Amino acid sequence: MMISSAQSDHMFNSPLETGIRSVCVLAADDSMQYDLQQLLAFDHLIVHTGDIIDAPSSLHPNVHQRNGELLIRRSLVERGLLLMESKKLVEKNISTNGFYYSATELAVIFIESLTNNYVSELYKRSQWAVEKYKDFGDHFFVEIFNTAFDRWSKEFQIAEISVGNVK
Repeated sequence: MMISSAQSDHMFNSPLETGIRSVCVLAADDSMQYDLQQLLAFDHLIVHTGDIIDAPSSLHPNVHQRNGELLIRRSLVERGLLLMESKKLVEKNISTNGFYYSATELAVIFIESLTNNYVSELYKRSQWAVEKYKDFGDHFFVEIFNTAFDRWSKEFQIAEISVGNVK
């Protein structure tokens, strides 16, 4: 039986894909735990590492109208975390400061058992990002969001100039 192209498109930016990205981040340093906003920032960063100076190249294309992703990605990351939690790869921990997610002992085993080149490259970028930003705490999301918002604002200004010049 052949899978139609419409069905295969459901993999891109699905809860499965965002869940695997979250597991990669959490498995990169299993002593760390992150809240949803921090994981959202990591999710954006690890596919767009090329936005950072001296970072690995981006895994996803560098298209201009991608900066609004942070605004719509939250529910996908949340659903991905729920999926990974149901598979015992992620744990949700409750503290006085809110909910935090951490990798289970199965997370690294799961990631390393996947032979897909995309997942391997994703895990390398996750390790790089976690090493670089793990101590930023709540400020990490703000930094990533503000950087994306600045690019997003410039895109709207460029679009406004282009639209304004149309006669």
